[in-house]
Amino acid sequence: MEEITKQIETAHLLVNRIRSEVGKTLVGQEKLVDGLLTGLLTGGHVLIEGVPGLAKTSAVKALAAAVQADFKRIQFTPDLLPADLTGTEIYRPKTTDFVTRKGPLFNNIILADEINRAPSKVQSALLEAMEEKQVTIGDSTYALPSPFLVLATQNPIEQEGTYPLPEAQVDRFMLKVLVEYPSRTQELEILKKTSFAAVEQISPVVSCEDLAGLKRLVDQVYVDEKLKEYIVNLIFATRNPESCKMQTGHYIEFGASPRATIFLAKAARVTAFLAGRAYVTPQDIKLAGPDVLRHRILLSFEAEAEEISTGQVVADLFDSVEVP
Repeated sequence: MEEITKQIETAHLLVNRIRSEVGKTLVGQEKLVDGLLTGLLTGGHVLIEGVPGLAKTSAVKALAAAVQADFKRIQFTPDLLPADLTGTEIYRPKTTDFVTRKGPLFNNIILADEINRAPSKVQSALLEAMEEKQVTIGDSTYALPSPFLVLATQNPIEQEGTYPLPEAQVDRFMLKVLVEYPSRTQELEILKKTSFAAVEQISPVVSCEDLAGLKRLVDQVYVDEKLKEYIVNLIFATRNPESCKMQTGHYIEFGASPRATIFLAKAARVTAFLAGRAYVTPQDIKLAGPDVLRHRILLSFEAEAEEISTGQVVADLFDSVEVP
């Protein structure tokens, strides 16, 4: 345990350097950066929701530069085709054969901008890539590079002409991070800071090979048996709210899937790791919980009518379930 603690303390300094480099291109948004790091250190995909102009794309580009990862931004539109993501086979008349041209998914970090603007057949092509870490072009299947991370954005305000993500796809995102407006102080700092560092000016901190080592280290963060039970109790309470006497329990239509249990444990490990600890505390689970659960709990029409948000239900969940 002492050896792992020392390794995590050293790695924590490395992660702080990544944070520092990403911070050159934006003001605030620590929650977003930590969410992106959580996805990167666990291999989980992240859904980012926020209005335009909150530096979502800048943060993703900066992170890719800091970890020396291949990055591609895909603007999702209604006329997008699956082949625009995966690639296609092109016929060559001279040699009478087909050559495979790989699409933008063959990169380490993919920014799927406004993911809900593309039709379902495009979303399903992305779904295969996210879940299987591979894509099919013609009759052949190709493995995607490692690490492979999809960071998808959607605008919570403008819903006209969009294709809502199917529940199966939403559940495959490890986290749903809400990007909020900066505070008054932060906005003043943005105004004073006349120039931000370009992505080209960001110094690489780690390589993709180093990331694999950091992932292994995160997996070794200790989770006590009682805390594992606590995680299971939280997820079970979303399916059976009466068991913990939740005040907002009757607003839940469907609870979280077992995938939420796995992702909550992983996210809690990263939260502890980012704090420089080799063990998980109940507070780590509480901090990681909202991003893991907010897109997995489906509320009833009654909740919508009474303007009850998923955030309120998740907060009530953590207040109601007993902490070990």
